[in-house]
Amino acid sequence: MAKKIFINLPVADLQKALTFYKAVGFANNLQFTDETAACMVLSDEIYVMLLTHPKFNEFTKKEIGDTARTASVIHTLSLDSNAEVNTMVGKAIDAGGIEPSEPRDYGFMQSRSFEDLDGHLWGVNYMDLSKLPQQ
Repeated sequence: MAKKIFINLPVADLQKALTFYKAVGFANNLQFTDETAACMVLSDEIYVMLLTHPKFNEFTKKEIGDTARTASVIHTLSLDSNAEVNTMVGKAIDAGGIEPSEPRDYGFMQSRSFEDLDGHLWGVNYMDLSKLPQQ
């Protein structure tokens, strides 16, 4: 059985976050969505749970980080083409996100990034391993 990942993100405004992630290309799974949480599906294995702050605090006693000041994780997705990378980042920007750094070309990997409305960081990459330098 394939392993699945559920990324849990605290969000200030659940409806705005849900709208943002739908615009980027995630689908909303209504079975796991209510007034405190929204389950956003990117693939059969990748889920993002958008949680209101009170709901997020049900899972941890730690303080929710201030994403305007600090970063503790960058969620990175590998896509099937550089065009898909550009499309996803473009959709994120159009939906109100920002691109915090310049696109990077490593020869074998094209890399871009975006921040969502709550400052959560996402990397978006396309890798062509046939271009990976031989050692």
